[in-house]
Amino acid sequence: MRRYNVAVVGATGAVGRTMIKILQERKFPVKRLLPLASARSNGHAVEFMGEKILVGEATPAAFEGVDIALFSAGQDVSRNLAPEAVKRGAVVIDNSNAFRMDAEVPLVVPEVNPQDIRWHKGIIANPNCSTIQMVVVLKPIHDRAKIKRVVVSTYQAVSGTGLEAIEELKLQSRQLLNGGTAEPKVYPHQIAFNILPHIDVFDETGYSKEEWKMVRETKKIMGDESIAVTATTVRVPVFNGHSESVNIETVEKLTAEEAREILSKAPGVKVADDPQHGVYPLPAVVSGQNEVFVGRIREDFSIPCGLNMWIVADNLRKGAAYNAVQIAEYMVHNSLV
Repeated sequence: MRRYNVAVVGATGAVGRTMIKILQERKFPVKRLLPLASARSNGHAVEFMGEKILVGEATPAAFEGVDIALFSAGQDVSRNLAPEAVKRGAVVIDNSNAFRMDAEVPLVVPEVNPQDIRWHKGIIANPNCSTIQMVVVLKPIHDRAKIKRVVVSTYQAVSGTGLEAIEELKLQSRQLLNGGTAEPKVYPHQIAFNILPHIDVFDETGYSKEEWKMVRETKKIMGDESIAVTATTVRVPVFNGHSESVNIETVEKLTAEEAREILSKAPGVKVADDPQHGVYPLPAVVSGQNEVFVGRIREDFSIPCGLNMWIVADNLRKGAAYNAVQIAEYMVHNSLV
């Protein structure tokens, strides 16, 4: 079996660390791992397959001989370095927002549109974490009953912002429990014991960039511009695991039982839906798992063809690192790299 030189850009961040962990868990055919980050990470090391590997600086020259480059270092780094990696023969799977809506770049969730990987021109975009978990559940419903409209409200964990946000939640919690005052640095307001209806920047419409990502990315991944999507994205004081309340309007009528049956057979989905006995997806339970969990599936009786559901996934895994590794696995299995 062929083995590959794999670079992980942003190797010391929350998603980068998870990428390395998942490459090991999945026994990805790595010949050589190249953990890369900014010059600030010089001297840091990561552990992979029982070895400590020094983190190198992410520069154009670092991609010489790289087959696959997993990027999770932010939009600016991706814009600057992804084309350089491609020039040197690497296929880039990028976790930032740099290329997602570029018509020349496939935006891929392997359970939904793996065929799009085949027309890549060197770069494949990993979608937004909240979009990924939602479309994994939407796709089998859309295939059966055609979705007209989606209304989604998210409850997003601080790990989606990064390691510094996790530390801020820990620190503020201690400060407040000890009778002190929370000092916000990462977020515009206190996050501990609070909820912020504010992810990314707002535009003139009153929507945030995060909300527009969910609208636009859903249409592109699903390959259907007719699906109407509206989103409200919210940051909550949870360490890891994004949750979503999703209302779906379909063309054809689906009962809750029919939806459960469809989703129980869907790839990458686990149904946890017995609310009478306290069974429904919880971020504390889902954290560390690769599947998307769905529960609270019920009919929306305010419209003729509507469903409500509660979707939860580990945003560092399926929402980022695992989805990227799945794309790489598809390329390997189909001799696309």
